Amino acid sequence: MAKKPLISVVDDDDAVRESLRALLRSVKFVVEVFASAEEFLSSDRARETDCLILDVRMPGGGVEAARQMRRWSPATSIIALSAYEDRDNVASMVGAGAQAYLVKGRVTSDDVVRAIRQAAGRA
Repeated sequence: MAKKPLISVVDDDDAVRESLRALLRSVKFVVEVFASAEEFLSSDRARETDCLILDVRMPGGGVEAARQMRRWSPATSIIALSAYEDRDNVASMVGAGAQAYLVKGRVTSDDVVRAIRQAAGRA
């Protein structure tokens, strides 16, 4: 049996973190949550993460965290999740390695799960 992928959620909003944790566990993903980029990057789980859902604007910076993950683990899928949908934020995250950019308040639970599966190559 293949190992279940580890999904790490990094967002400074408690409600967003807990909602994503509940959603992803309900579809049988293994989930870890972190309140900041620093907390995530300093954890043992960072280098084990298969898919990273990353807030763009938070303590420690989503763009820099995405760049660091790209250096550590080029195979890790990165999905940006942000309230901001302006071109600069999108371009910064895509440039840092994000495969998808989801806008808070505009995406459904199904959109999040689909983005993870597509990023992991299991659409």
